[in-house]
Amino acid sequence: MIKYADLIAAQQTMRDTIKSTTLMPSKTFSKLADTQIFMKLENLQTTGSFKVRGAFNKIFHLTEAEKKYPVVAASAGNHAQGVAFSATKLGLKSTIFMPTFTPPTKVSATRSYGADVILTGDSFDDAFAASQEYCKTHNATYIHPFNDPKIIAGQGVVGLEIFIQCPDVDTVIVPIGGGGLISGIAIAMKEMKPSIKIIGVEAEHAASALASHEKGEIVTLPSVSTIADGIAVKRPGDLTFKIIEKYVDDLVTVSDTEIAYAAYLMLQRGKLLVEPAGAAALSAAITRKSNCMGKTVVPVISGGNINMSLLQQIIDQGMYLEGLRTTLQVILPDHAGELQKILAILDKLKANIQDIVHERSITSVPVGHVMVLLTVNLQHKKQLDTIKGELGKRGLTCRVIH
Repeated sequence: MIKYADLIAAQQTMRDTIKSTTLMPSKTFSKLADTQIFMKLENLQTTGSFKVRGAFNKIFHLTEAEKKYPVVAASAGNHAQGVAFSATKLGLKSTIFMPTFTPPTKVSATRSYGADVILTGDSFDDAFAASQEYCKTHNATYIHPFNDPKIIAGQGVVGLEIFIQCPDVDTVIVPIGGGGLISGIAIAMKEMKPSIKIIGVEAEHAASALASHEKGEIVTLPSVSTIADGIAVKRPGDLTFKIIEKYVDDLVTVSDTEIAYAAYLMLQRGKLLVEPAGAAALSAAITRKSNCMGKTVVPVISGGNINMSLLQQIIDQGMYLEGLRTTLQVILPDHAGELQKILAILDKLKANIQDIVHERSITSVPVGHVMVLLTVNLQHKKQLDTIKGELGKRGLTCRVIH
């Protein structure tokens, strides 16, 4: 079992290289969660994620014989960048195996930190198998993303920092993938203040730690499905599962919709860019998933490396959920000037048109009419009722599609 002293040693190891990230209070999220919220911003960490902490601690402590050969990882995201940065910083070569579907931005970021990237296979399992074969033939050292004492100790420094920054903390909420981050934080917090509650959060369709806890033994899920790829892990580690069982007070899940909305709110209200896995802990706080939440709560915002196309979807969906965007369907007589009537109403009300679809060929549209779909950005929620009222005055009926 990893000891508290291992975390202190890891803190000293990374002191001059890895950032001590900000602990930021938030009035907005405190109000939503009905408690005092302080966010631990690991999205602002070097490489954009907490993963660099464990990777640096592990690689730093390799033997001199191991350091003569490359270090290897299989990862489609944050662990890859953490290993690449750490290896380069410590003067070692790194080879990272990534599935072929890995977003180009993550591939280029990993290469920019000095790694050789090998794209192989259609799944993480394929990339992992290739990495293991490479280790055998090149005497390389595989850097596990979570199930390793040095990795866990490195991630646990997050917990040491939280306690220094906020000694009154009584609850820490941590996203769980393989369990390395929550294991390290739990060891740190329970040593310094045993009364602190540790809440683990998983995506509802990738809840391997919860399934394992409920069965009392490690469970491997047949599949996982979530936008939070940073915590999409089928099976917790042997080591991390033992620590979770010993120290974690509650395990909860959040849906992809809840995760996406939390990420949207962090961008819109908090001015912070986070990836879905990084938003999971805050999502659990503002949706009040656990009875263990106390008066001073720290959700760990674990990373900020988000796929840009996914970010656009999150923004779009968030605007719909907040009532700041709507899509209306209107059936009009197919005559010149009819569409202009609607546009004039929207112009008068200062509602900005995002998109227009003009359709007359589908069978659900009566002959001699046209269906118009209008996606409109609103100034506030009540503006939708005003628009519907103005359309009604002109004999036009609209249906809210979204």
